[in-house]
Amino acid sequence: MKKQAFNPYLPAWEYTPDCEPYVFEGRVYSYGSHDRFNSLMYCLNDYVCYSAPVDDLGDWRYEGVIYKATDDPLNREGKACLYAPDVTKGPDGRYYLYYCLDKQQIVSVAVCDTPAGKYEFYGYVHHKDGTRLGEREGDEPQFDPAVLTEGDKTYLYGGFCCIGDKSRTGSMAVVLDSDMLTIIEEPVLILASEPYAEDGEYKEHAFFEASSIRKVGDTYYFIYSSTVSTELCYATSKHPTKDFVYRGVIISNNDIGIDTYKKAETPAYYGGNNHGSIVQIQDKWYVFYHRHTNGSNFSRQDCIEEIEILADGTIPQVEMTSCGANGGPLIGKGEYPAHIACNLFCSVEEARTGWQWMSDVFPKITQDGRDGDEEPGYISNMKAGATAGFKYFECKDVKKISLKARGYGSGAFEIMTSMDGEVLATLPVVYTNVWEEYSSDINIPDGVHPLYIRYTGQGCVSLLSFTIS
Repeated sequence: MKKQAFNPYLPAWEYTPDCEPYVFEGRVYSYGSHDRFNSLMYCLNDYVCYSAPVDDLGDWRYEGVIYKATDDPLNREGKACLYAPDVTKGPDGRYYLYYCLDKQQIVSVAVCDTPAGKYEFYGYVHHKDGTRLGEREGDEPQFDPAVLTEGDKTYLYGGFCCIGDKSRTGSMAVVLDSDMLTIIEEPVLILASEPYAEDGEYKEHAFFEASSIRKVGDTYYFIYSSTVSTELCYATSKHPTKDFVYRGVIISNNDIGIDTYKKAETPAYYGGNNHGSIVQIQDKWYVFYHRHTNGSNFSRQDCIEEIEILADGTIPQVEMTSCGANGGPLIGKGEYPAHIACNLFCSVEEARTGWQWMSDVFPKITQDGRDGDEEPGYISNMKAGATAGFKYFECKDVKKISLKARGYGSGAFEIMTSMDGEVLATLPVVYTNVWEEYSSDINIPDGVHPLYIRYTGQGCVSLLSFTIS
């Protein structure tokens, strides 16, 4: 690793959720939808792509806009936006981008000669008689397509199923011919929606949305967002279109289910919908997922965590971290931006973000300026009890900590190495409308530790960064 890797792994001012990661030609490519900062709706920007060398997941390169919403013939006026896409390499060696417009219930396809060049509209997925998938009687509405190509066949999955909605049966799969558009095997149900799920463990984690498909050895892994919404689950099968069995949760974007540093049912971040997938990069496996920022559902950012696929095919749930794909803890020296917080909460417990009443209560990761402005991220709206957690650091001979903060508050920041642990340092802060630096001596034991920063006192402050020395 040539650079340290953080979560989120893209710049603080970039909002690209719903990630589908792939390794093509020695680089990792990150495809997803594209949120607009401080937006009132999902996915309002055009598709962009980032890539990184397989041996340096801290060095992501912006590949530019790869496809515009107006490139689809049904959307020349730009009235619809681009929902979560997926990409596959076709039998002809070209790259195919599958997506749905938000006001259409069909699947569109674009094509490019390179993984991250300018994609050109190619056509619509259709039945043999030319009827577009989603428009024939009996078809279910298409949403968030996922694709996997093997030989001359491409498997296409998708669906959106709310709790109690009996009009949609679950995630459906079809098989496409080598032209990447024509259905040669009729739609089949691979994972049931909540109304049709049999009682048992899966019933509590029934299919909701965010279909994704990968093959590991001889096993197909179907990754999806369950009706819990904040979690990415997976089911496995030896066949691409049948016999999928629920196996568990890979990650939750509020860490519910993780009991190593808190109670399993306690949320440690303000979660929301989730979408992502798994990928092998060199000899390691990772899960890509997204988190919510700005106290909203509509400014989401991609993150990465290393996972393990056990001999029995299971994937133990992993926690959210700040170090993500770093290959280990961050160096316990130097300045770190506050927006890499992997835990964020206050005295009022809440598992999800985006509710209107939350805006004046909870801390949030945000930025100054407008969408596209290359501004640093920071944590705002920190009131009494607001806590940000950063994990993990390799600490050695740490003697001092400094914070950069601003805001109309009169109180102090307390530094701990666990959520409810001993306060190791207290840094008084005062009213100011510019970033001010505050420092204190501290004695953090040598070893690997998280860092928790909690505000106490009156008013409301923001945290820009902290420096360990």
